[in-house]
Amino acid sequence: MKRDFLTLWDLSSDETESLLARAKDLKAGKDSGKCPLIGRSLGLLFEKPSTRTRISFEVGIYQLGAMALTMNPSELQLGRGETLSDTAKTLSRYLSGIVIRTFAHSTLEQFSANSSIPVINGLSDLHHPCQILADMMTIIERKGRLRGLKVAFIGDGNNVCNSMIEAASLMGFNLRVACPEGFEPDAAILEKATSSARSEIIVLRDPKEAAGLADVIYTDVWVSMGQEAHSREKKERFREYQINDRLLSCSKKDVTVLHCLPAHRGEEITDEVMDGHHSAVFDQAENRLHAQKALLEMLIK
Repeated sequence: MKRDFLTLWDLSSDETESLLARAKDLKAGKDSGKCPLIGRSLGLLFEKPSTRTRISFEVGIYQLGAMALTMNPSELQLGRGETLSDTAKTLSRYLSGIVIRTFAHSTLEQFSANSSIPVINGLSDLHHPCQILADMMTIIERKGRLRGLKVAFIGDGNNVCNSMIEAASLMGFNLRVACPEGFEPDAAILEKATSSARSEIIVLRDPKEAAGLADVIYTDVWVSMGQEAHSREKKERFREYQINDRLLSCSKKDVTVLHCLPAHRGEEITDEVMDGHHSAVFDQAENRLHAQKALLEMLIK
């Protein structure tokens, strides 16, 4: 039976631990000569531009022995009115799995409902689970564990924040989200996550309070793709949420700073922090490759 990965909650905590352990082995070069997906073909259907998601998946698919086909809806009959359900049924006959990077999360759900192959969420406006797999791997590399850590997500309560909330509930680390009023994470995700007794998840207004004694500070762009129309007003609302040396002084001395990239340097994060010794930003970017290879091994049979 096929399995999808549309949100982090599609995996159990034990499965997530196993996946992260496998990603660590893959990064260390274990089984580097093996090609478990040889002869397979995997699709990458991207409605949004991409650097890390596209390249890490293309390289990872190649390293696992499979072939990647990158597609844009405008290049397919989707651009001429073919339904998503018909496209899903057709591509299921050719491919062993598909990664979709899209706007509406319902696109992923509809594609999944009409396909017979695993569907992986490469990003939607609601979730970014592949990013958070790499983030958890990076935190473990820096801190040796996830459970019991204090993580602060400072900025917009966006798709990355939503998936980090799911991760906290799944893996038992504590999460404090600091955002202006009106920019909170998804209410349904937050309600489901806070019903778990595995971690403490709270939403605050004060970024300094969120950063207080934090083991990890995480931020993302203030204006996500597709939201550029109101960027000037939004940036004004977020001015006090910048990750800078002053904010880092509230956290633990060995705090790790994360950013899923791309970064708007000088807005949500300063050059000094992003290029400083606390930063694990480019480790995160690399770990997309290893975590996603482990995910593909798990899902593609």
